[in-house]
Amino acid sequence: MARFNRKGTTKIYFLPTIASTTLVPTGAEITAGTDYTGDINAVDGWSIENTPIDTPDMASTFVSKIGGDDTAADSSLTFYEDSTLDTIETDLAKGTTGYVVIFSKGLTTGAKGMDVFPVVVTSISKPYTTDNEAARITVQFAVTARPLQNGTVPSLT
Repeated sequence: MARFNRKGTTKIYFLPTIASTTLVPTGAEITAGTDYTGDINAVDGWSIENTPIDTPDMASTFVSKIGGDDTAADSSLTFYEDSTLDTIETDLAKGTTGYVVIFSKGLTTGAKGMDVFPVVVTSISKPYTTDNEAARITVQFAVTARPLQNGTVPSLT
């Protein structure tokens, strides 16, 4: 199994629209999106979690479980704040809907590892600090529907 570092490989885009109900974007939809990879300081969430259901019975003192409801983890992207432009604040303003697309193995046609999350921006905040660090903006997202996981990257042409 070949290991790799996500930094320098994984790409993170925001797409305003995806027409397909299967959540597989077209090359044109990817091209129309914004590549935020180089602006991102931190990535949190972006996973599916399950809430198992306890299923005790009288035959055992062991409490078994079955799969329960799936939910998306609280998800956010933290960006470096630009000292002159307000691109993040404008493009990802509270209430903005779209799709966060994570190409975990890179944006390579035919590669697996494309995760597509339908989202709405729920908050945007700037943590203020006197610490010696770059200014940042944290954008929180609510995942609004079951995401596509481990999809195949389509051709960009």
